[in-house]
Amino acid sequence: MMTSSCVNDDVIILGISHDLREFHPMAIRGHMKVTRSLPQVLFAALVVLAYVFMLAPVVAVVVISFFADPIIQFPPSGLTLKWFANAWARSEFTAGLIESLKLALIATAIGVPAGTAAAYAIHRGTFAGRKAISGLLLGPLAVPSIIMGTALYIFYINAEFILDRNIVGTSSGLIAAHILLTIPWTVRLVLASMEGLDTSVEEAARNLGAGPLTVFWRVTLPMLKSGIIAGAMFSFIQSFENLELSLLLIGPGKITLPVAMLNYLEFKIDPTLAAVGTLQIILIAALMLITDRYVKIARAF
Repeated sequence: MMTSSCVNDDVIILGISHDLREFHPMAIRGHMKVTRSLPQVLFAALVVLAYVFMLAPVVAVVVISFFADPIIQFPPSGLTLKWFANAWARSEFTAGLIESLKLALIATAIGVPAGTAAAYAIHRGTFAGRKAISGLLLGPLAVPSIIMGTALYIFYINAEFILDRNIVGTSSGLIAAHILLTIPWTVRLVLASMEGLDTSVEEAARNLGAGPLTVFWRVTLPMLKSGIIAGAMFSFIQSFENLELSLLLIGPGKITLPVAMLNYLEFKIDPTLAAVGTLQIILIAALMLITDRYVKIARAF
């Protein structure tokens, strides 16, 4: 009887063990699948929320620009294009657009070559303090524009006492401030491009007798094209849309588009500002699409 009981117990135990071997791995795999999928769902939800957070204001501006009512309300009584005509008819907006375009073009034209040269020197140079200089040049990316503008304003005021000449309110002072705004973007993107640069091509050019300048102009720069163009695009956008530096440093009789929009907002709130914002969105989107058409922007990162 004891032998039979032991045999039966063994059979039962073996049966349980067989069941455990058969079903527990499935349960464990299912549990692991649920455990893995939960972070993925949360991550996807956060990504969706981030996109909504970024795109909702843009969509709202575009939609409001077509509202027929002078007082913004939802739902609108109708749709119209009159606010675009009103924006174009106001001289402060057209003058601000011209001034912003001119300022952004000048700052980009000076800042991009300077930033490219600085990035090349930081990446290829062997001098002491390269990391410190790199941090100094990239620092403005982490500093809010209002702080940067305030610091430059104080610096300009002190420089005026030393040099005995006006700096605040002059075109040169404003252009210099916007150049400082554009250089970090170029340095950052060109440095990113140089990280993946194939140095064997440069070495081959040197072995064929090309001098340092020839290698730089005809080999290195073309390979850095994506980073330079992306840096120019982001530099232009940053300068064109900057409010804080222009608000603190612009001189009398001149106005940029962001400052014109702020001045208009002080006295009137209607869809005209939304129309101006929509035109800015179209301009920037077109610039990014054209740039990405010829140079894949993602390659610069």
